[in-house]
Amino acid sequence: MTRDELIKRIRETAYLEGDFVLRSGKRSKYYLDKYLFETCPDILKALGEEFAKYITDDVTVIAGAELGGVALAAATAMQTGKNWVIIRNSKKGYGTGKLVEGLLKPGDVVLLVEDIATTGGQVLEAAKVITEAGATVKKIVCVIDRMQGAEENITQAGYKFESILTKSDLGIKN
Repeated sequence: MTRDELIKRIRETAYLEGDFVLRSGKRSKYYLDKYLFETCPDILKALGEEFAKYITDDVTVIAGAELGGVALAAATAMQTGKNWVIIRNSKKGYGTGKLVEGLLKPGDVVLLVEDIATTGGQVLEAAKVITEAGATVKKIVCVIDRMQGAEENITQAGYKFESILTKSDLGIKN
């Protein structure tokens, strides 16, 4: 899928207008429903291919925060053959009670994939879990940057940040 086709597919599949409250607490006149585009096999495959472009030789693991980053990390792992892990939002109160599902070892170098970045809050929490596990976050890459502070917050926290697309790429003005 070309970049233009990807933009068109995401926009037609996941762009909604209305009055929405985002995870950051901010209000928005539009919403990009990540689950609508992440559950379309053609878009998910194309995103796995896009994320794979950010893999460098030193990256040992791909990580995605629950819930939106899980399918993206899996799609990227399938493209690259690299192992992947899930970073939980909170420890579950049963079973192993882990914050990281899958194998993340001290010294691992991680590509952290994210769906939509507004302020970067969730992905920064995931990056902290990875760092506390003794691994290094090489880069944080999101599908869409809403251009509302995520890049600034993530780079201020000491991480490299890139996005596959921005709200501008999708033709969103507000």
